[in-house]
Amino acid sequence: MNPKKSTFGLIFFTKKANENGECRIYSRITINGKSVDLSTKRIVNKILWNSAKGTARGTSKESLEVNDYLEQFRSGVVDAYQEAIIQQKPLTPENIRNTFLGQDEAAHTFQDLFNYHNEYEKQVLAKGTMKNYYTTQDYILQFLKKSKKPAGWDITQLSYKFIADFELFLRTFKKKDDPQPLNNNGVMKHLERFKKMINMAVTIEWLDKDPFVKHKLKFTSKERGYLTEEELAVVETKELKTDKLIYVRDLFLFGCYTGLSYIDAINLTANNLMIGIDKEHWLLTQRQKSSKPVKLPLLPLAAQIIARHRHDPRAISNGTIFRPISNQKLNDYLKDLARECGIDKNFSFHLARHTFATTVTLANGVPIETVSKMLGHTKISTTQIYAKVVERKVSDDMKILREKLNNKTQDDNGQIAINN
Repeated sequence: MNPKKSTFGLIFFTKKANENGECRIYSRITINGKSVDLSTKRIVNKILWNSAKGTARGTSKESLEVNDYLEQFRSGVVDAYQEAIIQQKPLTPENIRNTFLGQDEAAHTFQDLFNYHNEYEKQVLAKGTMKNYYTTQDYILQFLKKSKKPAGWDITQLSYKFIADFELFLRTFKKKDDPQPLNNNGVMKHLERFKKMINMAVTIEWLDKDPFVKHKLKFTSKERGYLTEEELAVVETKELKTDKLIYVRDLFLFGCYTGLSYIDAINLTANNLMIGIDKEHWLLTQRQKSSKPVKLPLLPLAAQIIARHRHDPRAISNGTIFRPISNQKLNDYLKDLARECGIDKNFSFHLARHTFATTVTLANGVPIETVSKMLGHTKISTTQIYAKVVERKVSDDMKILREKLNNKTQDDNGQIAINN
C-alpha cells in the first residue's frame, strides 16, 4: 500500500463503567476505514473522561497522569506506523498494533489458546466435557491444515468469514471411520465450544473484538425421548434372567425416579443420604457437570433400589452405594434391556433422566420449578427443553375439562347440547 495514499487515525474511548464508576480506556487504530481496538491497560473515573476529545478533563493529578500516559501511548503507535512504512510492511491496523506491542507479545496462535484454555478449564470441567473440547480443537487444527494456514496462525486474524468457512468445513467433513458428516446440532456444539474459547481470548485481551458477535448459533429443536407410563411399567415388571441385566435395570430405574445423571448416580455414597425436613429419606448431592447442589426426596422405588445394592461387597469396596460400571458398558447393556422389554427406543441412562422430567414428575402435576430444582438446572429454560408434557397428561386434563363442560351444559339445558 502506498503510504502517501493511506489514511491513519488513532482515537481513545471508554466502555461501560463498573460499579465503582471506573472505565477502561481503549484505543482504536484506523487505516483506510479499517480499524482494530487495543486496550491501553489504563483506567479512568467516568466523571473525568471527556468522550468528545478522548482525554481526561481538568487539571487534577489523576487527569494529568492519564493524559500524559495516553500521549506516550499515541507516540508509540505513531512510531509503529512509521516503522511499518520504513520496513515496507502492509499498512493494516493489525500490523501496526502488532508492531506497537512487539511481535512476541502480540502473536498468539490457536495452540496457545488451546493450551491456556485446557490448563485453566480442566480444573473445573468434567473429563467428558474436556474430551469434547479436545475434539473441537482437533477439528479446528484440521480446518487450518485444509485451508493451508500455518500451524502458528495468529488468532488476531480471526474474522466472521473464518467462522463461516469453519462451519462449512464441519458440515461437509467426513471421518475415515464414519462416512456420515455431522448433523446440524453436532456442528453447533463445536461452534459453541469454539465461541467459548474465543470469549476467553477476549477476556484475557489476546483479542480486541469477538468475531462471533454477528454469528448466531442455530440449534435444531427436537423432542427429547422418554418412556411412557406403560413402557416404564414394562421395564419395572419384566422378568430378566441375568444378574447383569437386573443390575442395569435397577440403575436405569433409579435414574427414572431420581433424575440423576449417570456420573452423579454412580458416585453416590452413604454420605449423600439424609433425613429431610419431612422426616423422609432424601439425597443431598451436587451435579458434577455444574456443581449445582441437588436436594431430592427419595421416591419409594428409588429407596428400595438403594437398599438392594448398598451392601454389595463391590459397592462397599468402592465406597459407593452402587458397584462400579462404566457409562459405555451401562449404555451397551441398556440396549439389551430395551430388546428384552420389546421397546423400540434408544435406551441410554440419559433417557431415564428425561423420563423423570416427563412421565414421573410433570405428567403427575409436579410444578416445573420444582422439577428444575430436582434436576439441578441453573435456569428453568433448560428444564423446559427436557420436560415435555406427555400426551397422556393432555388427554387426562382434557377428559376432566370435557366432563365439567358436559355437566355444565346438562345443568343449563337439561340435555347434552351436541348430539350425534
